[in-house]
Amino acid sequence: QKDGGKYRFHIIKELFCIEKDCCSGENKALVPVEEAIDHLVGAAKVQTHTKTLALEDAHNHILAKDLLSPLNVPPHDNSAMDGYAVNRADLADGKETKLPVSQRINAGAPGETSLQKGTAARIFTGAPIPPNADAVIMQEQSRLEGDKVILQGPVKKGQNIRRAGEDIAKGDKVLFKGQRLTAPRLGLAASIGTGTIKVFERPKVAILCTGDELVNPGTPLQAGKIYNSNRFTMRALLETLGCEVLDHDIVRDTHKETRTALEKAAQQADLIMTSGGVSVGEEDHVRNVVEELGRLDLWRLKIKPGKPLAFGHIGDTPFIGLPGNPVSVFATFCIVARPFILKMMGAADLRPPTLPAIAGFDRPKAQKRREFLRVRLDENGHLILYPHQGSGVLSSVSWADGLAIAMENRTYAKGDPITYLPFAGLLG
Repeated sequence: QKDGGKYRFHIIKELFCIEKDCCSGENKALVPVEEAIDHLVGAAKVQTHTKTLALEDAHNHILAKDLLSPLNVPPHDNSAMDGYAVNRADLADGKETKLPVSQRINAGAPGETSLQKGTAARIFTGAPIPPNADAVIMQEQSRLEGDKVILQGPVKKGQNIRRAGEDIAKGDKVLFKGQRLTAPRLGLAASIGTGTIKVFERPKVAILCTGDELVNPGTPLQAGKIYNSNRFTMRALLETLGCEVLDHDIVRDTHKETRTALEKAAQQADLIMTSGGVSVGEEDHVRNVVEELGRLDLWRLKIKPGKPLAFGHIGDTPFIGLPGNPVSVFATFCIVARPFILKMMGAADLRPPTLPAIAGFDRPKAQKRREFLRVRLDENGHLILYPHQGSGVLSSVSWADGLAIAMENRTYAKGDPITYLPFAGLLG
């Protein structure tokens, strides 16, 4: 009937608008970025399995237990300079003083011999301060004359002396559960005598790249094919975080092969991550198979690039479906997937630090999705925009040193403040 036909037309139009982002319903099905991140982080199950590693094998792992210092660092008062240890009572006030040199103290010496009254002790950086000494005069402020040394003043109490416990006091908490064991933190652990350390086990992440058009580098490129860059981007990003990667390579665009690959990955991994196959095309099988095998909790974000990101579970195994375009893979991994993975790893610090910056470009047209623009910071603190911001332009990521965050529904002009997300915080 006429009314029924009109009603059916509006239903079809509404569905079309939601899928294609057209008409008045452009963004009604899209999930805001913060909401997506909060959903994933809230759904992440924190790693409970731990292991003990030798300190030299613990780089880039996540600490599973607070680390307390069993000693003072430094363990004793020591010299911060090569020079002469003295007692200020033996020095002429503000004038040169000539003193005999009564002993020589090297770094690593026991340091038990008291400084004789009216003498100086030759001392080297890191050597223990002898009892009765209360200052060190650097050798540049001295000169030898036979078996005596002439010292220049004035001299302050404690001058050039590192006190016991000045860096770390016995019982101090030096590292915290959830911290990544970076080079400085490993050095800090070593400085308190740590030989082994308790860490969370690394998650196993299965990666799959979908698409009949994909071939791996090193093979001839036939007509209609492209080289698979996403596989290497995903691997490197995951390994940088400290994940163990299970590489399932390329999965062809068939329902059967997609289902087989995802079932196998769910049995092997703590997380499944795919690229491609989560949009609305007839050959995009990943999203449909995930819904068959488990559930899809989130799909399509209010983000550019990278709208067709999906999140769900196959059985108990979480699934993140990244888009297929190379820049979208990079951006959605860094912005959305990274916090989820870090939470799963047991990390305490989930989101990379952002910095205030100044736009060195004009962006006169407001966007309805949040944009992550590839930029480079110049010497004046201005962000320079790569001229081609398409989601397939992977050279823009290689050229850039960070992302500028252009908020929804606003324009930008040169000189405007804008938030900058440096790659140093994302990829380290």
